[in-house]
Amino acid sequence: MPLALGIATLAGVVLLFVEDAAPRWFPAGSHDALAAFSLATIACAYVVFQLAHRRPLAELAKAILLAAAFLFWAANQFWPSLPDASLFNDIAIGLFVLDVFLVIASWPPGANESVFDDCGGSGANRCHCGCACCDGSPRAAEDVLDFDAGRHFSRDELNER
Repeated sequence: MPLALGIATLAGVVLLFVEDAAPRWFPAGSHDALAAFSLATIACAYVVFQLAHRRPLAELAKAILLAAAFLFWAANQFWPSLPDASLFNDIAIGLFVLDVFLVIASWPPGANESVFDDCGGSGANRCHCGCACCDGSPRAAEDVLDFDAGRHFSRDELNER
């Protein structure tokens, strides 16, 4: 589901760029609708993605905060002439700034780890728990991180599970 929403979002962005290149091909007002659609759809896709990966509650709350920023930005794009349009925009800015601040502050703990991280990562993506991955032993390639359990298992242990 998140992938389908992401594809729909990308299609909306492509249409947005096509409209920028050839506005006469689109009805009046469609730019605002396409922009709002793309922002709102990616917000929904991100929340669905986080729910599908069963993130801890604090990480889910942070994802919802980011999605809310996109939704307020979408509202500003869709209703630019409303008296509250600038408020929607200011709320979006505040939420985006708060989200980036939380990333910098490493809150919630572990939230900066990606679903793509693994033991073989480098820099911020490298684990530091003292396992074979961290100590640089030749067994590092045999060990993997089980994100759900929050600990490392050898490939043999994972196969037994």
